[in-house]
Amino acid sequence: MIDLNNKEYYYNRELSWLEFNTRVLEEALDKSHPLIERFNFLAITASNMDEFFMVRVAGLVTQEFSGSTKTDPAGMTASDQIKAISDKVHNIVQRQYNCLHRTLMPLLEENNIEFLPFGSLNKEQKDYVKTYFNTTLYPILTPMAIDNSRPFPLLSNKSLNIIVELSNENKEEKFAVVQVPSVVSRIVKLPSEKGKCQLIFLEEIVRAYINKLFNANDVLSAYCFRVTRDADLEIDEEDSHDLLVEIEDSIKQRKWGAPVRLEVDKNICKDSFDFLTEQLEIKDHEVYMIPDVIDLTVWFSLAGIVNRPDLCNIPMPPVPVKEFEDRDMFNVIKEKDVLMPHPYQSFDPVVNFVKFAAKDSNVLAIKQTLYRVSSNSPIIKALIEAAENGKQVTVLVELKARFDEENNINWAKKLEKAGCHVIYGLVGLKTHCKLCLVVRREEEGIVRYCHLGTGNYNDKTAKLYTDMGLFTCKETIGSDVSAIFNCLSGYSKYPNWNKISAAPTDLREMFVKNIEREEKNALEGKPAKIIAKMNSLVDTGIIKALYRASMAGVKIELIVRGICCLKTGIPTVSDNITVRSIVGRFLEHSRIYYFENNGTPKIYLASADWMNRNLDRRVEVAFPVENENLKKKVMDIIDITLKDNIKAKIQQPDGSYKPVDKRGAKELLSSQMEFYRLAKEEYVDFKKSKEDEIFVPVKAEDVADND
Repeated sequence: MIDLNNKEYYYNRELSWLEFNTRVLEEALDKSHPLIERFNFLAITASNMDEFFMVRVAGLVTQEFSGSTKTDPAGMTASDQIKAISDKVHNIVQRQYNCLHRTLMPLLEENNIEFLPFGSLNKEQKDYVKTYFNTTLYPILTPMAIDNSRPFPLLSNKSLNIIVELSNENKEEKFAVVQVPSVVSRIVKLPSEKGKCQLIFLEEIVRAYINKLFNANDVLSAYCFRVTRDADLEIDEEDSHDLLVEIEDSIKQRKWGAPVRLEVDKNICKDSFDFLTEQLEIKDHEVYMIPDVIDLTVWFSLAGIVNRPDLCNIPMPPVPVKEFEDRDMFNVIKEKDVLMPHPYQSFDPVVNFVKFAAKDSNVLAIKQTLYRVSSNSPIIKALIEAAENGKQVTVLVELKARFDEENNINWAKKLEKAGCHVIYGLVGLKTHCKLCLVVRREEEGIVRYCHLGTGNYNDKTAKLYTDMGLFTCKETIGSDVSAIFNCLSGYSKYPNWNKISAAPTDLREMFVKNIEREEKNALEGKPAKIIAKMNSLVDTGIIKALYRASMAGVKIELIVRGICCLKTGIPTVSDNITVRSIVGRFLEHSRIYYFENNGTPKIYLASADWMNRNLDRRVEVAFPVENENLKKKVMDIIDITLKDNIKAKIQQPDGSYKPVDKRGAKELLSSQMEFYRLAKEEYVDFKKSKEDEIFVPVKAEDVADND
């Protein structure tokens, strides 16, 4: 009897995530990307790691501090995980800087872009830097002395700082901290000869003139460091009288959480290092000695500073959605469902859906969920306009969307001020579903138009993330979406759904039933297959169901971008399961679930991954794709994704990932590039057909003189 609780059958969640971030780092080494895009991938790995420490590692530290001996499905305690994470992250950091120094920086110099240390500046550049320090930096900088009357300063999360060791006239040694300003660019462009772009880091300038901040002392040393803090918000929703105020107060504390990582210049002297670690109460495994520039997220700004389009990606503007070309949106949706894969097809129809509804005199109400939106969201502006036009507007703003809390609070206040009914969701649950409902009065009565998606209503990230969106006015779907909003805004119970499945009520049950049906069909010799695409696979209940299906002979193809706690290659248990991950130009974000169903496939799109938080602690929605043409469209997407042999990597039994074996491949295929090519081709064909319709040759006999 196989015990599916065996810890050997599961990967640790955190270590699996680090494997994902390693795959992102490998993109920085990929020669097929333009140079500046490779720097961007390096910056992404650093940004990802920041969040990982602020949330995941911080949570483990809290568990360890509480004395918890609880183990995860892989059999690891919090202490076990912290040690394993430290070992792996130290290795990743080394790889990051090897990538920077051995590969990317030399390539930058080959392209006449060069970072100079202060000591290498010529006279003109030194004069420029001196003037810049005196006129711009000096007024901003604040030296913070540390002594008996002035304790070690409370340094904000992720700020770049300089620890300064000083000696006074009595030869007494003491310390001070100077924060490198974040309000000016960290990369400073220097006067350079024609054809060259020479740069210097801001901290180099500050260190060069730091003695001007301490003119009564001798500066013995000055080294950069950076502290990462626990930034996860702990909100007591049950006892909170005003959730918005509670979260606002918690956000203010995020900058000052307990330190969980110290990044410091590897050349730092022992006295300064000992002083820092003592003051911050940092443990040895929490220290990362950095060989050069601290905080690799600085590379996000490189493109805007050097202005070298030849070193960036060729633009791939989203393709217009042909169904809505020069046509009334509501008429189109009434005729047929429309499925849009983003970012290959434009997100504009989603924005226009709300914009048109705001102006349409026949529209009575708009209901919308918002999880993450852009800082200048056109959708929110349209919702505000709709309210001002007298429409009933209900907006669920998820205040607990991690690291977007402040942005969402600001939007919630503006929406309320405009007259929108703003709700914050249910206690204990994040609302993560992506729904928009427009209620319209028409001749035949009230018609509900819906948009359901796998991604956020964010016009910016919609150009960077792969997602799917469905427009429909099917009454069954409309009724379900209305019921969701009633549950979120009132005291309604979840009904028996017509078409959708929702968490936390029946979404898990729906997925498990579909997996178990494939298992049953395989045992009976019927066609059985599961294909699932998601961001993360963590939930042990789902994993066990997949293992059982695999043991029954079900062929299972998983496309998991990030964390995957399921192990492939376990004899008799997961022989029939493959896991692949795609990291490319766009962030894979769509969730697609396919079940063979004995030759009558069931296909669902969803806002939810296969994680316990999605299935049990969030409001999520999965919706079926039932139209045969749209089903074929989704299947084509799945088939192309599975054929990717350029960006896809396959999970190995040890948890690592290797590129797809290209030997014998008839062609090389990048799924993302292929989707864009097909979207363009489809639109070009459509435009050509429209032109052909306009130009109709006239026969000679039709214009003959009839007199």
